[in-house]
Amino acid sequence: MKETGMIHIYCGDGKGKTTAAMGLSVRAAGSGLKVLIVQFFKDGTSSEFQILREVPNITVLTEKRNFGFFKFMKEEDKIVAKQAYQDLLQKAVAMAKDVDILILDEIISTYNYEMIHRDTLVEFLKEKPRDLEVILTGRDPKEELLDLADYVTEMKKIKHPYDKNQPARLGIEF
Repeated sequence: MKETGMIHIYCGDGKGKTTAAMGLSVRAAGSGLKVLIVQFFKDGTSSEFQILREVPNITVLTEKRNFGFFKFMKEEDKIVAKQAYQDLLQKAVAMAKDVDILILDEIISTYNYEMIHRDTLVEFLKEKPRDLEVILTGRDPKEELLDLADYVTEMKKIKHPYDKNQPARLGIEF
């Protein structure tokens, strides 16, 4: 086992943040490490979860309710979503001591929109178990998250079919 777990951030406006994190989960599970994937702002129905839920050593946690995009949420939905995401984060923190890799998919957006208590995430990252590897994904990480990270990888969009109104394709984008 590694000596010290590190913190990774996969960010940017390009495709591939979640894909990179899921690839790392498969690599880790393949080497016998225990992985916990926790997904925020999504409902766990993306195609990769169909297979990841079957992989030994990988546990997937998602919020079953889909609250939609933040900018379209009504205020009452934001209140319910914030509690749901805070509960999900608390569950992840509690389970983190029993895994080697913790992936917090879309936690950066959740953090930016204050859909969790920011101090919960920051304190966890500062005091995480020594051997725990933590991966955060999302757009526009705040400086305090960047400062805590050991790795920061930015996915930069150069060209994307979405710009030409091409909808997301099953098995490729979701």
